[in-house]
Amino acid sequence: MKKFDVEIVVGIFVFIGMLCLIFISVNLGKIDLIGGHYYPIKAVFSTVKGLKKNTEVEISGVAVGTVDSIKLINYEAVVNLRIRDDIKLQDDSIASIRTKGLLGEKYVEITPGGSEKLLHPGDTLHETEPPIDLEKLIGNFVFGKVKE
Repeated sequence: MKKFDVEIVVGIFVFIGMLCLIFISVNLGKIDLIGGHYYPIKAVFSTVKGLKKNTEVEISGVAVGTVDSIKLINYEAVVNLRIRDDIKLQDDSIASIRTKGLLGEKYVEITPGGSEKLLHPGDTLHETEPPIDLEKLIGNFVFGKVKE
């Protein structure tokens, strides 16, 4: 009878461990089990240095989508974004490439506009800001190159 009790306890322990493992992989891996609904938006940048696919898109620090792909078209970087359906963007919104922390990963930040006209799936954000080139700024500072 005691062997049967030990097997049950071990089985429960293994089951709880597997549930914890699944929970951690879903949260850390950012797996979308619900399969949320998104719509595509494009943003054209002069450069996207350091930006990668599946990077977060944020509004006011809240994740609202991801970078779906980055392509070079006519020597400009065209970034395809996936934005949640419940987020409506104005046509004068600004897409900026920012850095988390001083040397952290890049992400796309969208600053909502004030226009009455909303973007539709497949539309393009025309107002964009490329990432700040920290290496260039430090080089200019060290070697005393200042814009006049």
